[in-house]
Amino acid sequence: MNDLIGAWTWLTTAAHWQGEKGVWNRLGEHLYYSGVCLVIACLVALPLALWLGHLGKGGTLAVNISNVGRAVPTLAVLVLLSLTPLGAHEGVPTLIALVLFAVPPLLTNAYLGMREVDRPVVEAARGMGMSGWQLFRRVELPLAQPLLMTGLRTAGVQVVATATLAAMAGEGGLGRIITAGFGLSNTPQVIAGAFLVALLAVLVEGVLVLVTRLTAPDRGAGRAARAAKRGPGPSALAPSGGTPRVAPADAAS
Repeated sequence: MNDLIGAWTWLTTAAHWQGEKGVWNRLGEHLYYSGVCLVIACLVALPLALWLGHLGKGGTLAVNISNVGRAVPTLAVLVLLSLTPLGAHEGVPTLIALVLFAVPPLLTNAYLGMREVDRPVVEAARGMGMSGWQLFRRVELPLAQPLLMTGLRTAGVQVVATATLAAMAGEGGLGRIITAGFGLSNTPQVIAGAFLVALLAVLVEGVLVLVTRLTAPDRGAGRAARAAKRGPGPSALAPSGGTPRVAPADAAS
């Protein structure tokens, strides 16, 4: 309990948020590593996965090969890369290790999303004369978007959480707060650093969930369906002059 109170005290001390070793600077470094790695992983994995999913060939082999990377500890990859000539370039080992870690969920979910598009829908689109590019852009990609965004959320949260390992290679990020706490035997600082990483991962997850909902292809259809259930408004029952139309009386009455 004392450690939790100490962590709160550490977080609420203004001096810990300022300067080169402060939280704001470490947060910027963490977001930089995470963002760059995620963008590179998307550029590597998504075009390949979407292309293989569109063709329906070779995707299973590519997914299985990429999933092998999940069995290799990221810390081990980071240490090995740091011992190679790449270690002389600051930040490069961390970027490579995190990209390798982010590729599998992106590639797997994007490929499965493309392959799980209903075949009758694809055949109907082809029967309408759509070209391969039109079929991909207007049919397959929108229907694959939910799984694609799931892979992006998974990769994003994993990268944010794993970027703390950059501190093991002497690089920046929120992990430096944790390693500094271990070095000083300061348990409250370790808890505070871990809390900041967890909070950042939750925030990233929430942002990506919001983006998924805002860009869902059926969002417009759902809005139209709700409007249809409400029925026509008063303006639809009145002419342009604003007076409601009244049906003429039955002549027979």
